Amino acid sequence: MNGEPWRATSDGVVLACRLTPKGRRDAIDGVATLSDGSRVLVARVREPPEDGRANDALCALVSKTLGVPASRVRLVAGAKGRLKQVAVSGDPDAIGARLRALIKDETSRRAPLRSS
Repeated sequence: MNGEPWRATSDGVVLACRLTPKGRRDAIDGVATLSDGSRVLVARVREPPEDGRANDALCALVSKTLGVPASRVRLVAGAKGRLKQVAVSGDPDAIGARLRALIKDETSRRAPLRSS
C-alpha cells in the first residue's frame, strides 16, 4: 500500500481527494485513511455541490496550493461524489515533493493547510 494520496503518471500526478463542499473556508486539511486503507487528501471548499462549482473550487484550491497554473489541474473522476481524482500536469517529481512538503508542514503544525 502506498502511503501517499497520489500517484505519479507520465505527465504529472493524480491526487485522491475527499471533498467537503459548503465549508467555512477553502483549505486542504491533511491526509486521511479510508476504511479500505487508501489514503486521500482531505479538502474543503466554500462552494456548494451545484453545477460543478465545488469541483471547480477544488481544482482552483489545488492549483493555488501547489503553485501551478489552473490550466494544469483538472478533475478526472468523481464529479458527483465526495471522493475525487484530480490530475495535475507537470513534473511528477516536483509536484510530489511539493505535496510531501505540504503534508509535512501540516503534520508539524497540526493546523489546516490553507491557500493564501
